[in-house]
Amino acid sequence: MAVYDLHGKDLISTQEWSREELQFAIDFAKDIKRWKYAGYVPELFKNRTFFMLFYNTSTRTRASFEAAATLLGGHAQFIDFKTTRGSEGESIADIAHMYERLGHALGVRILEDAVDYVYGAGNKVIREYAAHAKIPVINMADDMYHPTQALADMMTIDEKFFGKYEKKKYVIMWAYSTHARSWGSVQDEMLIATKFGMDVTLAYPPGFDLDENLVNQAKENAKESGGALEISHDLKSALEGAHVVFPRNWVSHAAVMTGLNRFGKDKEIELHNKYKDWKLTKSLVDIMDKKAIVTHVLPVFRGEEADDEVMDGPHSVILDQAENLLYIRAAVLALLAGNRY
Repeated sequence: MAVYDLHGKDLISTQEWSREELQFAIDFAKDIKRWKYAGYVPELFKNRTFFMLFYNTSTRTRASFEAAATLLGGHAQFIDFKTTRGSEGESIADIAHMYERLGHALGVRILEDAVDYVYGAGNKVIREYAAHAKIPVINMADDMYHPTQALADMMTIDEKFFGKYEKKKYVIMWAYSTHARSWGSVQDEMLIATKFGMDVTLAYPPGFDLDENLVNQAKENAKESGGALEISHDLKSALEGAHVVFPRNWVSHAAVMTGLNRFGKDKEIELHNKYKDWKLTKSLVDIMDKKAIVTHVLPVFRGEEADDEVMDGPHSVILDQAENLLYIRAAVLALLAGNRY
């Protein structure tokens, strides 16, 4: 395995890393996983601190980053943005410079209500932190990207298909929910999967198009990797023969471009209610490849996005994905800001 020097590098989207760098991080995460199960993990983050600045709540992101830092002998410090002076107007530049003096990496999570559902505003904040901080900045989820989640999901696909991504059909499926969710996870999935040569299908009802610029980037990725990117409004035909299916709700294009609060949350949910049949059911799983896996970044809204018998069934790998967050995030901390021997 080639060695890539990622020390000091930011991780804001998977699109900004090469396929080789992404694969190196995945392979290193697999090493950490093996070490953990063998009972010994080198203290690659010993006496080091990762500051985690949360503008939004989290279940897995906080827990897995904290566990990752601990696993490597270091510490991840949770910071609720509302408890900082930033909530009273302190500049991002001053906060960034302060954290660079105290720690070794900075993670930021900011999306949805934290930026009044204005698309791109969260990503802009993270890039401002990165512009000022001399330590690596890690995107822990914004309204455009969620890179460590995408890496963990590719690690899971790697494990289930023995590293053979090329020409595997990956369906990123819009799924009904009464919750209007941002585009970050689905867009980073689209970008990383096309980088790895997968045949990606975006399946969604009319009106739920993603960021056109990022879709075009994914098409370029596919052209370079030998993969494909297709868009389908026919759920059943999209799922036929699929190897990987990710059923997740996301907000409509009109709401994103207008700003959800201005567009109207009630109006958005009315639009979602037109497509209650866009749900992953057992009968739809049956038309997928026999060895297909069902993924989800969680939380999954059960009974809306997918049925329990699917998410708890033999094709579901959601708990494997969640566990792999630990190893990917440990790999990212070690590679970007760990001890250099």
